[in-house]
Amino acid sequence: MGSEIYFIGVDVGSGSVRAALVDDKGHVVSSSVNEIRTWTPKDNYYEQSSDDIWNSCIFVIKNVVKNVNRDNIKGIGFDATCSLVALDKNGNPLSVSTTNNEQNIIMWMDHRAQAEADFINKTDHNILKYVGGKVSLEMEMPKLLWLKRNLPNKWKEYGYFFDLPDFLTWKATGSLTRSLCSLVCKWNYECSVEGRQGWDMNFLRDIGLEDLANDKFRKIGDKVLMPGECCGGLTEDVANILGLKPGTPVATSIIDAHAGGLGMIGIQSEGIDKEMSSRLGLICGTSTCHMAVNRNAILVQGVWGPYYSAMVPSMWLNEAGQSASGMLLDFIISSHPAGTNLLKTMSSGDVRNHLRSLLSEMAQAKGYEDVSYLTKDIHVWPDFHGNRSPLADPSMRGMICGLSINSSENNLAILYLATLQALSYGTRHITDALMQAGYEPFKSLLICGGITKDPLFVQIQADAMGLPVLKPHEKDSVLIGSSILGACASQYFKDVQDAINNMGGTADVIQPNAISKGYHDKKYRVYQRMFQDQLKYKAIMSSNL
Repeated sequence: MGSEIYFIGVDVGSGSVRAALVDDKGHVVSSSVNEIRTWTPKDNYYEQSSDDIWNSCIFVIKNVVKNVNRDNIKGIGFDATCSLVALDKNGNPLSVSTTNNEQNIIMWMDHRAQAEADFINKTDHNILKYVGGKVSLEMEMPKLLWLKRNLPNKWKEYGYFFDLPDFLTWKATGSLTRSLCSLVCKWNYECSVEGRQGWDMNFLRDIGLEDLANDKFRKIGDKVLMPGECCGGLTEDVANILGLKPGTPVATSIIDAHAGGLGMIGIQSEGIDKEMSSRLGLICGTSTCHMAVNRNAILVQGVWGPYYSAMVPSMWLNEAGQSASGMLLDFIISSHPAGTNLLKTMSSGDVRNHLRSLLSEMAQAKGYEDVSYLTKDIHVWPDFHGNRSPLADPSMRGMICGLSINSSENNLAILYLATLQALSYGTRHITDALMQAGYEPFKSLLICGGITKDPLFVQIQADAMGLPVLKPHEKDSVLIGSSILGACASQYFKDVQDAINNMGGTADVIQPNAISKGYHDKKYRVYQRMFQDQLKYKAIMSSNL
């Protein structure tokens, strides 16, 4: 491959580990993927294995560096889901429930810590304003409190807790440093408007986790670095396993959605405003994260942040999202009788292609200019796994209005379309909250992730928002983001901003369909009524009979 300069990006998602070899222009030269295991020992419990994940990292990295001169690989960046890794005092996996020690990760989507999140929120501590007013049970402090309350004997045996991205850099380098991104976004670590940075002892005492401060916060980290800073070099053992040079710079890590935001934020397209704060990034996978950055710190009720320099240096990040998006679409298909039959002979992707064809045929038969009109009588509220933003209510549940006794493929197609629309109205709900809090109106959406393989999903996001959508030409924005960090750690670029400018790439622009604007406005009004109605139902059922 000549004397090219390369960086490695490694992404640990909910279901797989991916790696890419990326050049200094942000082009993916090669990539590899390997599935990882998830256990669900109880309802709302989702556990993984750090050994399984690290072995998968080794597998995919070795694949992408085959036949590459290791002298040309200048840096490595890691990103991962914000899941909690538990180790014993010797750095070995230690179980997070009554399962075997291999299952030592509580996944981000695990909802076991509802009572602990409620308890923390009742403290009404000032630090909670930086998570939209409420800590989420997806975050780490509720999970840590759950471990202490439910596994008191094992609590004494735990030696280290890592956010999964930081676990990966520790495995690669032996460094116990933590990323500001993970800590400030998911651990209630303070990096405030007032300039304070560090663990808040009053908060830890209030929630009963003051013992985490023992031995200078050794269990949860006392040295914090910015994403992209070099946290160390590959150890000799790891480098030999990977076939890379010992000492190869490893970047301080970032959360997977934030890597996607970083990989897209510098995209250039003719006629599209380049100002970062005018762009809303959507990283669409099992769940969807909505990432907005601003030069000012803006507090938004029900939206996480603002977090200083958590994604783009010197800018404040607000992070919103939907707890289930790709996972929801999979469920809608697999739980429908027609979907069950289709999946017997087709892949999930082929099923979605088939549903799009059916929708086109139905719209054409009815003389509709836009397939969206097919859902006039069916409406979906998409929070089957709770609402992350802007209601910040994990007890919210999904709703479907307009069901009939119909198990046909056409019926599934319309339900699928209504769910796509509901996810787009969730984006609109989030942007409304951001703008009401002080954001200027957004001028474009940046979009990446597995769901974006469905062109109908992308088009409906544009139509419902009335905004152009930028879809990167490079298909792996998350891996571009983590490789940008690797480039920064190597000091090949002078800083993160310089790396973004050189590796951000270009995108296709999907313009909104103006003819359907009024239709989506009406559907959005129904969408807003649906959650209000659900709250009324809850009030009725919780009242005294």
